[in-house]
Amino acid sequence: MADTAGQALIRGIDVDKISKDYLDESLVFKNLVTNMTTSSREIRWYQKTSGFLTATTPEAIGAVAEGALPFVLEQSWTRNTSYVKKYFLESPTITMEDESDNDVQILLKNSQDVAQAVAYEVDGDIWDVLTESQSPVNINSVTATAAWDASSGQDPFEDIAEAKQKIREQTKRRLVDGSLLVSAKGEKDLMVWLVSNKGVNFNQVAGAVLENGVLTTVAGLNVVVSENVTADYAAVGDLKQACEYREFMPFTTRIIEEVGIGKKIRSWHHGIALLVRPKFMALISNTEA
Repeated sequence: MADTAGQALIRGIDVDKISKDYLDESLVFKNLVTNMTTSSREIRWYQKTSGFLTATTPEAIGAVAEGALPFVLEQSWTRNTSYVKKYFLESPTITMEDESDNDVQILLKNSQDVAQAVAYEVDGDIWDVLTESQSPVNINSVTATAAWDASSGQDPFEDIAEAKQKIREQTKRRLVDGSLLVSAKGEKDLMVWLVSNKGVNFNQVAGAVLENGVLTTVAGLNVVVSENVTADYAAVGDLKQACEYREFMPFTTRIIEEVGIGKKIRSWHHGIALLVRPKFMALISNTEA
């Protein structure tokens, strides 16, 4: 019997297009960093470990004597070698019998689940790269004034402002496209503090915008919510400046047919996140009591 239009849509290569729709929804951090391709699984790259060129006496940049040679200043760079990660997952076998009952719904849901699982894993790795696995060495770090869910004494706005300050001091640039990365609980704690402490005036006091019950901006930063954000942490930064994601093989999803048995959904991807400018990130710790 010929496929109906709905059945034909999810067969063969079309399932890849459907899966990519779910990937776009699930990839939160990857869509905020700089995305590039790589032709090699081994990548040699440079991490900028100092923020800005400054002169130390007797060196000088200004008020140099006429006819004098310029002083030589250089940035601190660390050369690294990284290897792309392989992300690989497949669904259980969907039997011929199940296909005959309702193949459109089964294949569609399995495609969605597999794609989202791969995307979530990729985003989790990007979070760990952005925050140096929550053990700051090169990125900036801030300890919260008090846990954002504490009964008193907390000031998330001050913590966020301090994170922005440290980034500005290190890079000499304001966050043009800055983001605040929080978990769902972090977003809730922040909203409760803003509304409970600032009430109707919280927009003017904290520069926060609450639209349809969703916190969209705080202190000039876009609020980005993901459960990949580790409990007890938040982060501030310009993700496009801080991180590059190198893709070796694109996200791909296929239907694998086992003749006489059934089908399964298989998804794969190769890529790696690189923290090229760590000073554009700041990790806020101890946000939860």
